[in-house]
Amino acid sequence: MSSARSTDDAVAPAATPANDTADRDGKGDRDGDADRTVHEVRTEEDLLTVRHAVRAATLRAGFSIVDQTRVVTAASELARNAFIHGGGGSVTIEYLTLGGNAGLRLTVDDNGPGIRDIDAALTDGFTTGAGLGHGLGGARRLMNDFELHTASGQGTTVIATRWAGR
Repeated sequence: MSSARSTDDAVAPAATPANDTADRDGKGDRDGDADRTVHEVRTEEDLLTVRHAVRAATLRAGFSIVDQTRVVTAASELARNAFIHGGGGSVTIEYLTLGGNAGLRLTVDDNGPGIRDIDAALTDGFTTGAGLGHGLGGARRLMNDFELHTASGQGTTVIATRWAGR
């Protein structure tokens, strides 16, 4: 298994609720925790659902409009990669707190072929499809913490965290 990690902060503690616990969009599957939702990515419509769910999560966590845009853009790129290159997958949204600061962790999983060359995949302009090749590298720049784990034939997992106000 190959992995890459880029971080500005220490690893976040276990998630704690930011405030209310309602499933705002009604489409996320609860995974036992009030502060965590899982969204399947199987269709183009699922990509839109993920965008809306992440936008709602950034609002709930109190992110500025700039940070909302950063997180939604990163989530959109990562979910689209899982859909196109990984044949589908899931996006998990987790609410975090650290020293009174709110954050969101996105975990994007797929069961695709894996990424052969992580360094190349994170380089702007590299693409194995019809896109511009800014997805993974762009998502990494938009988030405070970014981990990528992949293995040939076993899929890819990206864990990306953004803290409000950082």
